[in-house]
Order: sequence, then structure tokens, then C-alpha cells
Amino acid sequence: MTSFDSSPTLTAWRALLAIAVVFVMLATTGWTAVRHQHSAAPREIALAAWAKDRIAGHALPDVGAPASRLAHFFTALTAGQQVALADKYPLVVGNLNGAPVELRYRANRHALAQAETAEEQRTQDTRLSPDGRHQAVLRLARFRSLLAGDRQILTFDPSGRGRAAEVFGDLDRADRISVVVPGVDTNLLTLERTGPKENAAPVGMARSLYEAERSARPASHTAVIAWADYTTPVGIGMDAVLGGLASEGAVRLNALVEGLPGTSGVSLFCHSYGSVLCGVAAHDLPSRVSDIAVAGSPGMRADSAGALHTRARVWAMRDSDDWIAEVPNMEVGGLGHGADPVDPSFGARIVSANGAIGHSGYFEPGTESLDNFAAIGVGAYDSVTCASSDLACHREISGEPET
Repeated sequence: MTSFDSSPTLTAWRALLAIAVVFVMLATTGWTAVRHQHSAAPREIALAAWAKDRIAGHALPDVGAPASRLAHFFTALTAGQQVALADKYPLVVGNLNGAPVELRYRANRHALAQAETAEEQRTQDTRLSPDGRHQAVLRLARFRSLLAGDRQILTFDPSGRGRAAEVFGDLDRADRISVVVPGVDTNLLTLERTGPKENAAPVGMARSLYEAERSARPASHTAVIAWADYTTPVGIGMDAVLGGLASEGAVRLNALVEGLPGTSGVSLFCHSYGSVLCGVAAHDLPSRVSDIAVAGSPGMRADSAGALHTRARVWAMRDSDDWIAEVPNMEVGGLGHGADPVDPSFGARIVSANGAIGHSGYFEPGTESLDNFAAIGVGAYDSVTCASSDLACHREISGEPET
């Protein structure tokens, strides 16, 4: 006879309690960082005007149209017409997958300049609370940073907590493209950092990966995207243990890949909650995605690599000091993200993360974690260092995706 203490129901409740305890622990050790949201929605205003406008006697396309249709629309325009649209609707054109990359960079510089002007006015607005003015000062500094030099901003939306993506390298000429998908508390204010923790923020992660890929294969033309263009969970709350934001982000990630220029292979590097998003996106990813690599993953909302239903290679790593290992790998009633990707039974290729420190140290120069990411990004699979215990990784590394 089965005792009450070992019943499946009680086991599930104990697991949920364990999750709650871990989340409280993590929240008290600095993982939680509540952000104040900005209520303006300038892009929605621009979208409404775009929907009513015309060019050369023709209506402007639906911004939700497939990237191929949007690309065809811009191809049919003259260079002057393209520029006119980008200058008139920077918050629209700068975020249109399928629009020419250089045109998007131009549009986003205009959008950032407009956002800078508006935010500078907000810093002087006496109606704002002291905290509101402080947030305005921080946002103003971020806009000015993104405008500095010749930065290539692929997407930009200042609405709410804000979203953006930055490109390192030449997307139009790239032989290989890597996309860095970050985790919780990613927004315009946390997009980049300076100092010792710069490689723990999306821009630093992508810049570090780009430099490592160039070192790994100097003759290859690579490009890396710091993709902070989805709404992430704020701290440790219900959004962090549910898959809703990952599902919404997966739609955006697939649209990004569909709209990338050329036919080069694409690799995804998914950190923390970003790996949840990549797991949800996996079955709909375009065929040009050859690799999905996750680090510090709480789960990919799948029981196994096979359950992701993707032909892309699936790689996983976790540093021995990463606290994410304390999060129970389970899914009950939509709570939790499923099996542990670094468990050999999951079926991912488990690679070394030697040298990485903690949950945010996977992109630090000089670590095996970054070297392995770079090797995957440029397709130098024979240079990948497997985790010593993972015989499957040693046996299965090859130049062709699994079937």
C-alpha cells in the first residue's frame, strides 16, 4: 500500500514549495531587480500613423506581414523613397524585419535622437517624482550611449521598459550569424554595463562573443546580435516560472531570424530565462538555425532535446558555481520549465564551462564557456571542449545537424 507521504499529489506540492523557497532565497541574494516602467508609447503612435499613410499612391504594408513580403516592398521603392519612410517613421522602419539592414540602422539613429530630446525634457519636468526624474536621467544616458560612435542598432523601442538589439559585424556579408538571447530583467537600462560586469549584460555578451569568434576563425565573416528585443520577466515572480513571456518572445525571435539578410547559418546562444524562450521557439525556427546553445538554463520547457522538435544541434553548459542548479527542474500545471538540459538523459551535447564564475560569467574572455560558444558560432565543431563526463558529446560532434 502506498503511503500518503509518497503520493504524487504531495510530491508535486513539495516540489512547488521547493521552487518557492529557492525563489525567495534568490530574491534575497540580489537576483531580483524591480524596474519602474515608462508609460509613454511613442511607437504605437507611429504605427497608427503608418497604417493610414501611402507612398507613390500605394498603402504602406502591414507591419505584421512576413519578412519576405516586407523585403519585397522595400525592394520596389527607390532609394529616396526608402530614406523618406525611414526618416518619417523611424520607430516603424527601424523595427521592420525584412527592411534593409542599413536603412534600419539609419531609422533607429533618428528614433534615438528623438527619444533623447524627449527624455532630456523629462529630466526637467517638475511634475515627476524624484525617482521619476532619476529614471529619466538614466534613460537619457542610455540613449546617448546608443547614439555614440557608429553603433549598429537593429531594433529600438523606448516604450515601457524598452527593447533594443545591437549588431556587431556586417550582417549583409556574414557567413555565420550568432544571436545572444538574454534572461530576466533585461531592458534598456540593463542592456549594457561598464566595468567588471560588462560581459554579464547583453551588449557585453555579444561583443565578447564577436571578438572570440573572430579569434577562433579570423578568415570568416561573422556577425553577432545582442537581442534584447522581447519583454523579459521582472525579477523572481510568476512570470519567471511561467512560459507566457517566453512564448511571446519566441514569436519575435522567429520573426527576427526570418528577416535576417542572406542565407548564412544562424546560431542561438540562450542564457538563463533566454533558454526557456529558445526552447519554446525551437520547433518553429527557420531551417537556417543550425545550433541552439544554452547556458545557466532553468529548463527549455521540454522533457528532452528530441522533444524540442528541431533539426538544430542542441548544446548545454552550466558552471559548477551557478546557483541555477538549485532550481528544481520540473513542470507542474505550467509552473517550472521542465528537465535539466545538462542532465545526460536530456540528450543535449554537454560542453565545458570551465573558467566561468557564477550565473553570469559564461561570456568572460579566457573561459572555456566563451571559447566553446565561439567555436559553435563559427562552425568549428571539432574545437568544442566537451564536459569530461559527457561521452555523447565526444561521440556525436559532427559538421551536420542531427536528423
